[in-house]
Amino acid sequence: MTPHRLDPLLRPRSIAVVGASTRAGAVGNEVLINLRRGGYAGALYPVNPGRDTVDRLPCFASLSALPEVPQLVVFAVNDTRLEACFDEAVALGVEAATVFSAMVLPGASTPGASSPGLAARIQKKARHAGMLLHGGNSMGFFNFGGDVWVSGFDTREHRRPGNVVLLSQSGAGMSGILDCEERLDFLFAASTGQELCLSVEDYLDYVLDLPATRVVGLFLETSRQPHRFIAALEKARRRQVPIVALKVGRTALAARLAVSHSGALAGSDATFDALFRRYGVQRVDDMAQLAASLILFAQPQRLPPGGLATLHDSGGERQLAIDLADTVGVAYPQLVAATVAQLETILDEGLPAVNPLDAWGSGGADAAQYMQTCFTALMSDPGIALGAVVHDRAPGSGIYPDYLQYLRGARAATGKPVCLVANYAGSGSDRLAVEATREGLPVLDGLREFQVAARGLMAYRDFLALDAEPTPAASPPDVVARWRDYCHHQLRGGGALGEAVAGQMLRDFGIPVLAGIAFEGPGVPPAVLRSLRFPVVLKTARVDIAHKSDVGGVLLNLADTPALERACADMTARLGPRLMVAPMVTAQGVEMILGIARDSQFGPTVVLGLGGVHAELVSDTIALLPPFGPGEALRSLGRLKMHRLLGAVRGRDALAVEAFCRMASRLSVLAVELEDVIGEVDINPVRLMVDGCLGLDALAVARANTG
Repeated sequence: MTPHRLDPLLRPRSIAVVGASTRAGAVGNEVLINLRRGGYAGALYPVNPGRDTVDRLPCFASLSALPEVPQLVVFAVNDTRLEACFDEAVALGVEAATVFSAMVLPGASTPGASSPGLAARIQKKARHAGMLLHGGNSMGFFNFGGDVWVSGFDTREHRRPGNVVLLSQSGAGMSGILDCEERLDFLFAASTGQELCLSVEDYLDYVLDLPATRVVGLFLETSRQPHRFIAALEKARRRQVPIVALKVGRTALAARLAVSHSGALAGSDATFDALFRRYGVQRVDDMAQLAASLILFAQPQRLPPGGLATLHDSGGERQLAIDLADTVGVAYPQLVAATVAQLETILDEGLPAVNPLDAWGSGGADAAQYMQTCFTALMSDPGIALGAVVHDRAPGSGIYPDYLQYLRGARAATGKPVCLVANYAGSGSDRLAVEATREGLPVLDGLREFQVAARGLMAYRDFLALDAEPTPAASPPDVVARWRDYCHHQLRGGGALGEAVAGQMLRDFGIPVLAGIAFEGPGVPPAVLRSLRFPVVLKTARVDIAHKSDVGGVLLNLADTPALERACADMTARLGPRLMVAPMVTAQGVEMILGIARDSQFGPTVVLGLGGVHAELVSDTIALLPPFGPGEALRSLGRLKMHRLLGAVRGRDALAVEAFCRMASRLSVLAVELEDVIGEVDINPVRLMVDGCLGLDALAVARANTG
């Protein structure tokens, strides 16, 4: 293996355990047990001033008393002793350390206390020394491929290094799967804890260099190093290593708790969604879905083109599968005519030859044979890529061996991946389930969990098959320079660009926005009148009013000069003299929204979706990371809840969606090119019509640090 900068921590030549103990259940005892169970072959030094030997090993009074400077020190002492021991390690030049504790001293959180807490002091010392610090508040790590199990907590037997990696910012998020799911053979697992020095990005970079890594699971609260996180995701994409992520903090309360737990910014959930879509990360909602997804992705077979088929022994549970598939978002393809004809010769009368398929019928002595024949027929269909036999566990949560035979027969006949799925969760330690999964016949618990895993497997396959879209062309350099200069000099302290100015900026960047004329009321200047073609729309041009229609700041369909003059007088009296007049767009269409928002961690994102009243009523939008091409925008539109509105409906032709996608792509270029001077853009509504699209209102806000 190529040397990695984390080797002193994860593949150390020597390890000292400060606080080594013989007391059963003590952290210092569990660390030694785990290192022995894992087969660690390097020098191992227990450190405890009160012992002469520990676990038949000579025990030393201090780190300074060791015959060599250990490469890794594992601290298994309480927080009152930790700092002195840590200082000794720093003084000796120790390269790496692991801390399990949360590093909270009694009274350290006293209101008004000004000195840094223990964790902050340890962090500062480790960083100054260039030490690789794992933790604190961590359950450790397991490098199964390197025979280094560094954890102060009990774990199950692990028979061999596998191909699955699990990185968790929650200790229980690691142990809950690692310790209970024997259907997974792990290569590496880590509880990253407080991430005082090393974070999930470091471990992700490490495991992506391991040739045996087949799939990576993440339990993620946040990213402390966003740019390195993106670099790691790019590395995974290049190496075609799928990542399955359980990202917590979707709701406002969960996000706040994630911040308090992790001590880092959470970032917006929409931005993480955008990031995951960009790099093919498959997102799941809970730990059961994470485990099921890892089981499927860990299998050696690659998924061919096609969709999902399931075989059932219950009509009611087949209907359940259809209902769940609708909510999960996984499709059951229709079977080709030849498959239907073959199934109809096998099925009992009255059983429809459809996918998903209930083939049990009246049961009987021949049930096993025709269930197997039906499943092989399903899997032979050219539109099927992945299949499952769905069943209920036997009494005592056992596995029916006959059902595994259905899988073996279909796999032998077709070469396609197959699995056995229980409608109700069983046990990840069931012997037959574990053995079958290791045989390449995955046994999973929970129909929804399986469907989510299948969806991810097919989505990742399709992601890898996408043709790379060219990076959109840059804007003319003089345009970029002019608007950067304007924001720097005209908006030093931040603030909004008026609609007329914002619109001009957008048009300069190739983004179609309605052109208006700004003027001072209450009267309309003659030069403005001469340039108009009625009907027109009158708007307030006050930069402090973001939503003009909410305050009566938009007057539509003004048909002639007298109507415009009256409207100007009225609006001036109510909202002041700063006004703007623009042509009235009468063409019908759907109102969309385009905008730029700034994420606290990852910078600018582009938001697109249904606009106008839809924007607030249904919140049907999606975020993307800039820059992106029209193709990525088009795929994103397909994820909107109301995307069917954009097609041909009730006699209306399909809308010019491609034009909207080009508009979104150009806005994504602006988001990057003016990232340091523009904080927000809101083009709402964008009128999407049959023959094109046009932004009807625009707002832009400069960043406060532009000066």
